[in-house]
Amino acid sequence: MNRLYFNMIAATVTLVAVLVLSPSARADDPPGGVQPLLHEISSPAPTNLEELVLKSSSFESVEGFASYYARKFEGRRTSSGQRYNPEKMTGAHQSLPLGTVVRVVNPVSKQEVSVTINDRCAPKSFHFIDLSRAAAKKIGLWGKGKIRVVITPLLEEDLEEPA
Repeated sequence: MNRLYFNMIAATVTLVAVLVLSPSARADDPPGGVQPLLHEISSPAPTNLEELVLKSSSFESVEGFASYYARKFEGRRTSSGQRYNPEKMTGAHQSLPLGTVVRVVNPVSKQEVSVTINDRCAPKSFHFIDLSRAAAKKIGLWGKGKIRVVITPLLEEDLEEPA
């Protein structure tokens, strides 16, 4: 949880630095001052995985593994007090705050799903998320055991309105 707050502060500092150094923000800078330098420093075209991460929120995206809940957990209470429903878009994570919405992307197939963290999973030495059956099916995980994914906590304004 501390990492999320640190990343939020880092993103704010970066934004402030860009605003302070931007030519439009400083009238005394010569035209074409800082922006061309930033363009020269920027990296070449992003890879597929980088594109997926770039369209995510300003919170840190992490690469990790995803699996799904076993059938025996259906109806049992989660850490949030809700009962596990395999048809809802929910997940378990070891450290993200309960109620956090995260985007989980399968970088191979580019399938993605947004799930709400409502449970905890066992601590692991690598990033890990446990998904409901419906979420696992949506990203092509169902029947595979576990796959590599990109996990990104979302800001409220990043959430899409339901149709």
